[in-house]
Amino acid sequence: MLTAAGRAARVGSALDCVRCDRSELPEDYAPYRRTSAFTETSVPKALLRNHTTKPGIWAVIHVTNGQLEYHLRAPYDRSEPLSRDAPGVVLPEVEHCVAVSGPVEFFVEFWRSAQ
Repeated sequence: MLTAAGRAARVGSALDCVRCDRSELPEDYAPYRRTSAFTETSVPKALLRNHTTKPGIWAVIHVTNGQLEYHLRAPYDRSEPLSRDAPGVVLPEVEHCVAVSGPVEFFVEFWRSAQ
């Protein structure tokens, strides 16, 4: 991939994103908006269905009380419990949803490039 021909041969190929694989926010990103707090009775139905963030927008799900199940869809296809000590990182344009199984309080913080 060090030559023009090598790069041209890879146009249209999917690239691995190491930060995405590690659920690691980019260094030059900063929070710019957050939701109000949601509980098991006030969580918007849209968050319980598969949805995505906009291109270039990351998010962090902060649980302040209880536990929440976070489901990340293809190409990652994994689920993880979120708690006060284990927030969830939402990757740009990757389908995801949450599931509530008991008392919980959480909010979502949205991140974008600070430049």
